[in-house]
Amino acid sequence: MTTPRNKLTTIPKIVAEIRDGMTIGIGGWGGRRKPMAVIRELVRSDVKDLTVVAYGGADIGMLCASGKVKRLIYGFVSHDIVPMDAAFQTARKSGTIECSEVDEGMVLLGLKAAGQRLPFLPTRAGIGTDVEKLNPWIKTVRSPYADGELLLAMPAIHLDVAVIHVNEADTQGNTVILGPDPFFDDLFCRAAKKAFATCERIVDTSAFHDPMKARLNPVERSVITGVAEAPLGAHPTSCGPDYGFDGKHLAEFTKQCAAGEWENYRKTFVAPNTHDAYIAAVGGADKVRALPLPVM
Repeated sequence: MTTPRNKLTTIPKIVAEIRDGMTIGIGGWGGRRKPMAVIRELVRSDVKDLTVVAYGGADIGMLCASGKVKRLIYGFVSHDIVPMDAAFQTARKSGTIECSEVDEGMVLLGLKAAGQRLPFLPTRAGIGTDVEKLNPWIKTVRSPYADGELLLAMPAIHLDVAVIHVNEADTQGNTVILGPDPFFDDLFCRAAKKAFATCERIVDTSAFHDPMKARLNPVERSVITGVAEAPLGAHPTSCGPDYGFDGKHLAEFTKQCAAGEWENYRKTFVAPNTHDAYIAAVGGADKVRALPLPVM
């Protein structure tokens, strides 16, 4: 019997796997479970010209504000309680990034196709809308059956690297999402050549032996390349049940970006070159853990 591989890594080592021109997928959605500790480390790096795939939130805002994004493939960009991210809005309106706006379900199908090693998956979503006009890279396909229906053929979205944030992980790559929002992370990981998970805490593998906990583990450990412990690593987004999102911080981030003051935000909250320094800058661990969970 072989000894399971130890997949422990660090946030800097995760970012070192990301190079200019890569396609990266970012797990979580909107204001929930974004791997923000990795995003801040990526902002500090020299990496550029990224194609980013996401159900976006503060991750997309920061990457746009710092000039990391060449192309964005997305279903939405929102902080939930703050409807629009100002940095993303500015980048989109100015044309500094290439935007591939598609239906949320189309992003899902593109990731699923990549994970299943299929060239595309068909869908009715987008037919007869501007999705067709604005995305010439997406083709149509005719059903081979008697119905002959015309469908969109959502192409596979292959990722070089995917990054997600979870509540618990062990050194073998088992992960658990304890909150009510496990959506999409498994698809990002299966679509990627390399997938990394940051977590609130590293636990012993015995913590996964409870059969009721198995259903909270949507990502096969075989597709996880590495895991890094990053307590409070989703802040300012939420990571239920550990903490909610920081509405005041997200509002201030958006306000500063809207006012052209990203550099002030970066110096205060991104320039501190460790995750612990960031948590101290936002008020400390106790303050973050006390953030109320979102109710929607």
